[in-house]
Amino acid sequence: MILKKTVLVFTFLSFFTLICCTSKDDAIEELPVKIEEEDNNEGDNLVNYADIDFSIWKVTLPVDEDNNGSPDEYKPDELINGKYRTIKAVQPYMYDDTTDASIVFYAFPLNATANSKYSRTELRELIKPSDSKVNWTLETGGTIVGKLKMLEVSKDKSSSSEYHRVIVMQIHGVISIEDMQKHGFSSNNGPPLIKMTWIDGDLWVYKKSLVNENTTGNNLLDVSSSTWTDEKYNMGTVGFNEFQFSIKATKGKIELQLNNENPYIYEDISLAKWPFQNYYKAGNYLNTTDSGAFSKLKYYSLSVSH
Repeated sequence: MILKKTVLVFTFLSFFTLICCTSKDDAIEELPVKIEEEDNNEGDNLVNYADIDFSIWKVTLPVDEDNNGSPDEYKPDELINGKYRTIKAVQPYMYDDTTDASIVFYAFPLNATANSKYSRTELRELIKPSDSKVNWTLETGGTIVGKLKMLEVSKDKSSSSEYHRVIVMQIHGVISIEDMQKHGFSSNNGPPLIKMTWIDGDLWVYKKSLVNENTTGNNLLDVSSSTWTDEKYNMGTVGFNEFQFSIKATKGKIELQLNNENPYIYEDISLAKWPFQNYYKAGNYLNTTDSGAFSKLKYYSLSVSH
């Protein structure tokens, strides 16, 4: 009997204690809890780079460090994923400016390509990175969009211009493999269809047109100025300021747009008869051989679509 009484009393006390504690907890006001955020400064160390996908571009430099008689070139697999930053030979001519997420292109007269007397630090589109003979037609079409700015250009003391000229974007023509084989041409170099040229702060377009619009057939493949000549148009003043420019190419039509201005459109017989394949180019193509000349510009972004 004594044992049963003890258990009964213990059970009663435990139950009473549980009720009291529960009532007390319900009466406590819930206080806000301040959670300290973890100090994370990783974002402060992020570096912003220009928005350029190098998987479709090779770069030509104004030097011949390997002494093979031609300007040095680096292909997409050597440039992608920031690899260009590890190539010492590239760094003086194409390098990052992380203060504004851009890439600077620097050029001066030294080594020119086989088809030009001028040197450059310029990107050349490769729609098939391993084969520069694969290009696109106006029927296929394409669009290039770039945001860029001229930084510095040397003074031109040998002409009436204030500064030396610089080509900043192009559609360049190339003779197709089929036409090379058919006609036995020794070179596949074609004329540049579009040259966007910075001249004393203005952006001029030079567009190839037929001297004689009645030209037909194989005569269209003549790359000389007797068949194809330049017509030009001033797109507007950009100075040393940042601007965006796009070139949209389709069958028989070219649309050029500076910033948010209305596009300037070419649509003519010469474009309808254009017999060449094409590729885009962008960068710093300095148009002078004057001693001491130089130019420096930067691209913030560059994209191509087909």
